[in-house]
Amino acid sequence: MARINHIALKVTDLDAATTFYENVYGFKQVKTGRSRGHISRHMTDGYIDLALMLYDSEEDAEAKLVPPGPAIHHFGIEVDDHEGFIETVTANGGTILSKPGEVPIKYRSPDGTIAEIVPKGRYDKMKAKAAE
Repeated sequence: MARINHIALKVTDLDAATTFYENVYGFKQVKTGRSRGHISRHMTDGYIDLALMLYDSEEDAEAKLVPPGPAIHHFGIEVDDHEGFIETVTANGGTILSKPGEVPIKYRSPDGTIAEIVPKGRYDKMKAKAAE
């Protein structure tokens, strides 16, 4: 079964975005790290992971998947069977964007929306930590 488990936002001011989601929605910070040319700050309300992504450059290949400036970058789908889901995506006109073996696996739908396939349970520990 596939289900949405996170949303990633490309931001231009990580601290201001963090403060906004803490104060307005009650999200809690659970993890901040660097990966492939950007800083990701993960926050949660206990149900969904919100990743705030600050890129080193608008010229970064991943940053260029969406227009310059703040944007919804992608949403993540948790699936049981990665290979089966990839086959379903491509059979229905989707294009795999990630390099072979890279996890999570980003793809573009036929209309241009970016999403990614994530391993089942990937964000469960973060959600549990925020609930403490």
